[in-house]
Amino acid sequence: MSMEMNFSNRISQILHDEHGATVALMERLEQLVTRHKPANPPDTGDRAVVQLLSDLAASMEAEVERHFAFEEEHIFTYLSTMGDDAISAHLTEEHAAIRPLGTRIATLCREAAAQGFDDARWQEFRRVGLELTERMLAHVQKEEMALLPVLEENLDPETEALLLQQYTEEA
Repeated sequence: MSMEMNFSNRISQILHDEHGATVALMERLEQLVTRHKPANPPDTGDRAVVQLLSDLAASMEAEVERHFAFEEEHIFTYLSTMGDDAISAHLTEEHAAIRPLGTRIATLCREAAAQGFDDARWQEFRRVGLELTERMLAHVQKEEMALLPVLEENLDPETEALLLQQYTEEA
């Protein structure tokens, strides 16, 4: 998925940049899972594997949760005031499906980093990782194609400044 876009408003650009980081992380996860078959878990002594587990745990627990909450509490509320509830409702449903997958993969990452992958943990990691990757990549694409252009077209400077302040305060 190409992530080369520039937005005139900072909120759209920040969300876009976060989407790019999430896509890169999901691609790393997908590569790990597809490179290691069900009976061949990765070596958690490998620095690249350890780094991915750490990055995934941190991203899923903090950044995704913060990103989703900000969109739901501020961006989607703003869209609702414009009378655009459909996209917000759809993206909120997707957030609800993705959140538990992100939480679970973060737990599995921490467990694997501490104890390695046993067969059961690796099987679950593969299953959850593939579902998370599929859902997250589709979700980011929808936000890039539908949400960000709407914000780009409709955010006035005052609303953008307010959203930016709210976003930085919640960091």
